[in-house]
Amino acid sequence: MEQMKWHQMGIDKLTNTLECSPEQGLQPADAAKRLERDGRNELTEGKKASPIIIFLSQFKDIMVLILLGATLIAAFLGEYLDAITIVAILVLNAVLGFIQEFRAERSLRALKELSAPTARVLRGGEIVSIPAKELVVGDVVCLESGDRVPADIRFIETNSCYIEESALTGESVPVGKHQSVIQEAELPLGDQKNMGFMSTMVTRGTAKGVVIRTGMATEMGKIAGMIQQTKEMDTPLQHRLEQLGKLLIIVAVALTIMVVVAGIMHGQPAYNMFLAGVSLAVAAIPEGLPAIVTIALALGVQRMIKRRAIVRKLPSVETLGCASVICSDKTGTLTQNKMTVTHMWIGGRKYEVSGEGYEPVGELYEGGKQVDYRHDSSIKRLLQISALCNNAQLVKNNDKRNKNAEQEDWILKGDPTEGALAVLSAKLGSSGKTLEKLYKREQEFPFDSERKRMSVVISHQGGKLVCSKGAPDILLEYCSYVLWEGKVVPLTGTLKRKCIEAGEQMAHSALRVLGMAYRELRKDENCDSEQSAEKGLVFVGLTGMIDPPRREVKDAIATCSRAGIKTVMITGDHQLTAEAIAGQLGIMKRGGSAMSGKQLEAISDEELDRIVDDVYVYARVSPEHKLRIVKSLQRKGHVVAMTGDGVNDAPAIKASDIGIAMGITGTDVTKEAASLVLSDDNFATIVSAIEEGRGIYENIRKFIRYLLASNVGEILVMFFAMMAGLPLPLVPIQILWVNLVTDGLPAMALGVDQAEKDLMQQKPRGAKENIFARRLGWKIISRGVLIGLCTLGAFWLTLIQGAGDADSLKEAQTVAFATLVMAQLIHVFDCRSSRSIFHRNPFQNKYLVLAVLSSILLLVGVVYIEALQPIFKTVPLGFREWCLVIVAAGIPTFFMGIGSVLGKSKPKHKKQWPAATRTA
Repeated sequence: MEQMKWHQMGIDKLTNTLECSPEQGLQPADAAKRLERDGRNELTEGKKASPIIIFLSQFKDIMVLILLGATLIAAFLGEYLDAITIVAILVLNAVLGFIQEFRAERSLRALKELSAPTARVLRGGEIVSIPAKELVVGDVVCLESGDRVPADIRFIETNSCYIEESALTGESVPVGKHQSVIQEAELPLGDQKNMGFMSTMVTRGTAKGVVIRTGMATEMGKIAGMIQQTKEMDTPLQHRLEQLGKLLIIVAVALTIMVVVAGIMHGQPAYNMFLAGVSLAVAAIPEGLPAIVTIALALGVQRMIKRRAIVRKLPSVETLGCASVICSDKTGTLTQNKMTVTHMWIGGRKYEVSGEGYEPVGELYEGGKQVDYRHDSSIKRLLQISALCNNAQLVKNNDKRNKNAEQEDWILKGDPTEGALAVLSAKLGSSGKTLEKLYKREQEFPFDSERKRMSVVISHQGGKLVCSKGAPDILLEYCSYVLWEGKVVPLTGTLKRKCIEAGEQMAHSALRVLGMAYRELRKDENCDSEQSAEKGLVFVGLTGMIDPPRREVKDAIATCSRAGIKTVMITGDHQLTAEAIAGQLGIMKRGGSAMSGKQLEAISDEELDRIVDDVYVYARVSPEHKLRIVKSLQRKGHVVAMTGDGVNDAPAIKASDIGIAMGITGTDVTKEAASLVLSDDNFATIVSAIEEGRGIYENIRKFIRYLLASNVGEILVMFFAMMAGLPLPLVPIQILWVNLVTDGLPAMALGVDQAEKDLMQQKPRGAKENIFARRLGWKIISRGVLIGLCTLGAFWLTLIQGAGDADSLKEAQTVAFATLVMAQLIHVFDCRSSRSIFHRNPFQNKYLVLAVLSSILLLVGVVYIEALQPIFKTVPLGFREWCLVIVAAGIPTFFMGIGSVLGKSKPKHKKQWPAATRTA
């Protein structure tokens, strides 16, 4: 039964197959048996891990294991403050990870809340209201305007029934439903017009349908299943930190063993070397790195909130910074999700209508010149029909209780298409409320998918009037006259052809076109049927409407293009509409193509992978299609950001590298599945997020460069000394103090450094780029070697000038200690730029300046405070020693700066970016 094409099935075959009666419904006893057999009509949840297991799983990461080792070492050395700090960081990270994982599963619960709480069904020939979870296959459901469809149903009766399906299909306007058989076998959900789907909303009319699927078998249930089965991708930052953690533990252990062995071989006491080796191990592993990463991301989150982006998962900010493709839903994301009349055609003349959204403010233009429509009887007649032949209401929003929320000044109540006509009339001074005082509706012949037109009979002081609107080709068949150049003239074949051609031109521009007509009734004429009312009509003109693009989106897409980021539109709407919007926004590039869901269905994943880089628009696609597209782009090496607002976007949003939900129009399901929520539903906000993400990642690279170069210098000064047979240049407590002074505030201040100006002119990083890419590894090693050599040189010069006793060794160790600290504090300014220390104003980052000054004060305190000298094995230094310290500490930066200047003078080769980051 699951493979049946229900939309192809006639009503008799349908009821026979499901063993139900359209007149009687199911008998209560039969329904109870089916409920016991098939289960409840609700979305089930997959097997969930216990909260304890989720919490303990946070400690499996390699960096966490490294931190545990560092904790044991610090505690062994008596550094209990360090040990407590590390444990606090571990617990904080575990709690954050637990909260994120626990909240991610709420997306399914949000889906369950979309289900209708009750349903009206035929049971034993009587209409009864039952909990929707008790619906079974074969139940006959009765629906009316405002009802939520409680399960997947096949309609057997419809009366002007329209259903809002945008959250499921992406269709921007309500879909007219009918009960007739549809012969075509393979149809996207949006085209199955004799079907209703769970959790969609009836906006107009009434209907009766037979339940064909319940619970997890429904289209909504399939989405729930995809959410359960879809694994969230690890972020690039998580990958890189894992790589870094593995590398650090190998290097730290190897170098520490080498230092200890070399020291013992050159006659150093084994116990002293063991302590020194353990101290080096602590110094080599930057235990503050996860904390600094978390702080940098958290501060970035605070900045993003000010830019109207709410981050639900910290690493997602950084991930967006390396996005190479943004897959965006059309309706409500790239467009306003507000049908708007933008064009009119009356008597051979074309007009454009200005204004945005539901705001009743706009003007009329012809050929770019503003038109005074107040004295034009033809225009006034079209506006009159638009307002009177209409059931939508445009009302002022007076609810200002939530002042922080994004609020609309005007709210539309009713069908979006009729709403567009109501707004048009209000813009040009013919609002429904104004006309209500002059005209009274006596009768209505409603719009439905078969008639494709609507008419009303209106009475006024002068008599009666029929106002009609509908599909132009249908409406023209009921017209005998046309309003041409302000006069009513017979509708000849030539004029009729001109009207049809005008409508076709509008349709080819992706406009939804409606024709307008009217007829003055005689005083004694009675219109008691549509046949008597809709005859001899006067055709007035055409209105063309569209869900228009957001004004700021075009610039945002252009910025993305300059940053090497491809924008792809994925929508459930019609292909012609999608291509038109894509063309207006600059999404479709030269040589690019569009693809429909039907075409996508016909090709394999391998074929999709071959063409995915050349496709910029996907139309009439299902949730499964969106998931396929995202995964195909990921297989091609792209970092994919997926935006959307509907339930149909949720699986793809969860599967993408970063999911972005709309905060105003987005469903709870989509928000829960997303990593980032845009509080203003503005695609342009994504550009701000990308810039923020790139800046955060560069800051992470800055303090990794600083921390590791400093730690390499600390290890190498000990290693070189042991290999040369020299005494220990640093005692264990000094190593730990250097680590504390330099790895703390200065590194943290780098995490809030300002981004470089050309950040958004660069191509995105490759998805598999190593944390040490773009010469970062070389910069770390070369600077670490220079720091180590210069520190050792200062130590050796001081040592050979002394008397060779314990005091001279202590003085040399103090010089080495001060040199190592100062070299690292100078180096921190060099890390602010990818070029050199001379490229940026060193005083721009005031937090860094304050952090360095505080570290220098701590260094001076350890050297000159008598109570601290015995603890840290230091002696006061004189002017000559300080000169040596400053010169030795400044040499690495001087040499690196000279190298950078020389590098600038060489001819530059064009940068070759990884294939995964190129736009098609």
